[in-house]
Amino acid sequence: MPERRPRLEGKVAIVTGAGSRGPGVGNGKATAVLFAREGARVVLVDHVAARAEETQAMIREEGGESLVCVADVTREAEARRVVATTVAHYGRLDILHNNVGFGLPGSVLEVSEADWDRIMAVNLKGILFCSKYAIPEMIRGGGGAIINVASVAGMRGHGLVAYAAAKGGVIALTRTMAVQHGKDNIRVNCIAPGPVYTPLVAAGMTPEQREARRLSVPLEREGTAWDVAWAAVYLASDEARWVTGVVLPVDGGLTATTRQRYR
Repeated sequence: MPERRPRLEGKVAIVTGAGSRGPGVGNGKATAVLFAREGARVVLVDHVAARAEETQAMIREEGGESLVCVADVTREAEARRVVATTVAHYGRLDILHNNVGFGLPGSVLEVSEADWDRIMAVNLKGILFCSKYAIPEMIRGGGGAIINVASVAGMRGHGLVAYAAAKGGVIALTRTMAVQHGKDNIRVNCIAPGPVYTPLVAAGMTPEQREARRLSVPLEREGTAWDVAWAAVYLASDEARWVTGVVLPVDGGLTATTRQRYR
């Protein structure tokens, strides 16, 4: 059999939230590493330089190519700068992976106005602004792929009300963008991770809570950032050329049923 060509060979990708908050590998870092492993040149965006540089070191060790770009993509001018830097350095833009997000616990009775506004900004503004400036560049290049990271929290009842509302917004934004820009040969899809274990969720989680999360899914095994990243590789690749407007749960079967409550 002929040797398999890298699935993203020749493509240029932006990954936001490309660093990890603490030891280990988060969704953005794993996605950036796999994109580079599959032949893409990757712009690593994070608001903390050291986090992006750790990801760059992993990519460099494997012989991949990447560029660190420190930015807060919830600010429109900085999102515009990220896209401009990418095109200036690599000459094109094919893939945008919008990975920035976070949440805080609380019901509608408990969430503060400040926390609500912050969660909406982090989870939605970065997608809006990065996409706003990426899409014209993709059109100039003949098309592209945008992957937004939502959560199963946006698809079912969840204990983090503001986060759930924001991730539901990510899903709606994804579908609307897919419809509006299909004519431009731009595919827009969404990944909805379930209870994957990453540095972001590890802080403060007890071993008992972690085990309960594992047992909450039908597959009864723990998901990792690499599971989310492989889904991103597929959606970014030409293998998904006829896939747009979808929400792809990466959740061990959680959205199909609930075996027991998890936190």
